[in-house]
Amino acid sequence: MNFAFSKEEEAFRQQVRDWLKAEIPPRWSEIRPGMWVETEESWAVAREFERRMGEKGWWAANYPPEYGGINATFMQQLIIHEERAALVAPSTWNEMIGQWVGATLMLYGTEEQKRKYLPMIGKAEVVLCLGYSEPGAGSDLAGVQTRAVEDGDDFVINGQKIFTTLAHNADYCWLVARTDPNVPKHQGISLFLVDMKTLGITVRPLINIVRSHHFNEVFFDDVRVPRENLVGEKNRGWAYLTTALNFERSGIALPTSMKRTITELARYAKTTLGDGGKLADDPIVQQKLAEMATENEVLRLLCYRVAWLQSKGLVPSWEASVSFLFGNEVLRHIAKTGLEILGPYGQLKRGSKWAPLGGLFENLYLGSLVGGIGGGSNEIQRNLIAHLGLGLPRG
Repeated sequence: MNFAFSKEEEAFRQQVRDWLKAEIPPRWSEIRPGMWVETEESWAVAREFERRMGEKGWWAANYPPEYGGINATFMQQLIIHEERAALVAPSTWNEMIGQWVGATLMLYGTEEQKRKYLPMIGKAEVVLCLGYSEPGAGSDLAGVQTRAVEDGDDFVINGQKIFTTLAHNADYCWLVARTDPNVPKHQGISLFLVDMKTLGITVRPLINIVRSHHFNEVFFDDVRVPRENLVGEKNRGWAYLTTALNFERSGIALPTSMKRTITELARYAKTTLGDGGKLADDPIVQQKLAEMATENEVLRLLCYRVAWLQSKGLVPSWEASVSFLFGNEVLRHIAKTGLEILGPYGQLKRGSKWAPLGGLFENLYLGSLVGGIGGGSNEIQRNLIAHLGLGLPRG
């Protein structure tokens, strides 16, 4: 089996790499936030960079040109993500949300919705949030209770969402709501694009484990949403939602960024003294570094497989769950093992002059705890793999 990229793809990779090296602001290396961290300055720098990528057509490169892309293949899109992660380009989580929403909208949205929203998404002109989880509906997303009731040409929405990423900066919410409470729960769900400036929406901050405002609670009190903002058919939102979730679970950025993290840790081990010599001379440290590198390479190939399936016009389901589940496990293992190698000093947070690697692994360890929860818990992923991939009966 040939895992090599074509000459054209490698040429495209070099083009992307050269542009990124020239365009990434020098200031970013100084203020680069950690996992799940967001400051006013980092947000401003990242958003400006994303808009420049949008002008280039690379922020949502797989979109058609009229929507802000370059009709990129899935492999070209993968290359862009890889190079961005490798060079630590500025980024907000808005990029990933935009990709999931845009890809799903392209499949199920009306022509009017595509013309209105896709150019704004493709050019990074708007920020989006996902109105999925609720206090009583997380991994069992079909249990949503936020209601959308028809009233003339509008839907009136009441309910609450929680752990809503970027809601405090968002222009639109990709909202999951129940439109029929009298049918099986997977059949009475609809999707909406909701303007976050609409009267009746309240956003409250949730400070996360790394001491940053990234998540939010969002309350909807008699929020009127025009019927034209209904995505696809009423009550068929579950099918659209699972498509969006499969796009969410298929990213390549994680193994690329983790490769860089492992490399930084290995470089630190080669230059830092431990008991009886340099850390890298310890065979146990060598074994741990090798295990991390091996697992991360497996993850990279799993992500490549998902991208290949997408390039064939297929929507990966359980394959995306395999990649997503293994990625969560790899992230947690690298974070935990990195702290073991660094010792007690590895627990020092960013800003401490004694923190090795600038507090990278303290932040990574705390931030990794959300892996295996957001986007569908690891338990849910295992169920999907069992039922859809292995054909096992439901218990």
